[in-house]
Amino acid sequence: MRMSGAPATAAARPTDAERIRSVLTAAHSMTVVVDGLRTEVRHLDGTDPMGRLHLHPAEPGGADDHRPAIRLEFTDVAPTPVRDRVRARVTLLGRLLTPYAEAADSAGSTCVEFDRAVLATPDGLAHVGLEELDAALPDPLAPYEAGMLTHLLDDHPDLVTLLLRLVQPLPTASVVRALPVAMDRYGITLRLEERRGHRDVRLPFPSPLDDVDQSGAQIQALFSAARRRSHRNTLPA
Repeated sequence: MRMSGAPATAAARPTDAERIRSVLTAAHSMTVVVDGLRTEVRHLDGTDPMGRLHLHPAEPGGADDHRPAIRLEFTDVAPTPVRDRVRARVTLLGRLLTPYAEAADSAGSTCVEFDRAVLATPDGLAHVGLEELDAALPDPLAPYEAGMLTHLLDDHPDLVTLLLRLVQPLPTASVVRALPVAMDRYGITLRLEERRGHRDVRLPFPSPLDDVDQSGAQIQALFSAARRRSHRNTLPA
């Protein structure tokens, strides 16, 4: 388990709370579990489910036997055909203060006594509290990431290969394929698939993005930096 907090200074990346908010913002479906009964909700269509929940801090020592437990599960799947496409799983845990069914059938919201949010990634588990979650903002690229990555891969595979020039240390012959697997305000992540296993490499933008409109210039800056690298790479994208 890892503790939630600021990202490592070696490579800037979203905090755990920001990552959770980004997954929620981009989610198109979720699983709702109320007292053990599972319901699949498949019509979020990019509507942040946080808008359907009014989260309240838990009352220390409060009696909760009469409050049904609620669990909301989200799966973050890479939009490109990489190995191990599940990038993260997010779970929100709490107890209902108002019936969930009312919000599901109307434009209203459900009041939830919030317990914690859990982010599960290949790096481990992180637990995020309500104050940290409320303070975090989703990544500005979150609603557009899937389209941007699939466009890059489908229409410009040569540029994916070009980005390999920025990978340090240089990819070896054990790498059989490289695909973009993620993009956020800090940069692009490539997945280098080897004959056995894979590894992810983050390529940072010159500066973090504040708005999606800044993405074009930052991505072009990465391409320009890659072109200035002298070595060539013939790995398939």
